[in-house]
Amino acid sequence: MQQSDSPDIGSDTFSLHGRHVWLEPLTLDHVPGLLAAAAADPALYAMTVVPQTHAGMTEYVQTALAWREAGTAFPFAVLRADSEEVIGSTRFYQLEHWAWPPGHPLHGRATPDACEIGYTWYAPSAVRTAVNTEAKKLLLTHAFEHWQVLRVCLHTDVRNERSRRAMERMGAKLEGILRAHKIGSDLTVRDSARYSITAGEWPAVKAHLEALEQRYL
Repeated sequence: MQQSDSPDIGSDTFSLHGRHVWLEPLTLDHVPGLLAAAAADPALYAMTVVPQTHAGMTEYVQTALAWREAGTAFPFAVLRADSEEVIGSTRFYQLEHWAWPPGHPLHGRATPDACEIGYTWYAPSAVRTAVNTEAKKLLLTHAFEHWQVLRVCLHTDVRNERSRRAMERMGAKLEGILRAHKIGSDLTVRDSARYSITAGEWPAVKAHLEALEQRYL
């Protein structure tokens, strides 16, 4: 399995390839595929911002690309490996670079010290399949084994039980509830459930994800 075409944070883009899914750098060329994926069941995204119009999806992608240009995110289109059909999107974001003092072994490191994974959504056909398990494994492997981050965080609307169960199933631990954290997809002020995986926990989480993957072989 090819985990990454480029482990260097300084690269403009990189791809992550697995058996079931490919995570390809997001571009405006993906807008039609993303729209088709999102249109299959709009009700699935009641607690996730997933645009349903061409203008809205174009703005969504343009914002993600602006974050990538600023060096604060790496957005991906999620594709089926066998057909290259676009089935969703995800990204690294909130890349943290800690102020390690001169003389410390981690002073001046080019890669992030911590990051978040989020803005993840899939077409209905990808739900309850190998897609999310493998996509998360690809992202976490890159973060912990290439960037050597110390922590990966994920958060979701506290009301989003499906998303929370998915985070817990992959082995992430609940840190707590961020009250009045941000604007929810329904334009209310949402509380967020915050989960994380640390570098020390990664080997066990990776083994767990690999065991989950066996169900789809």
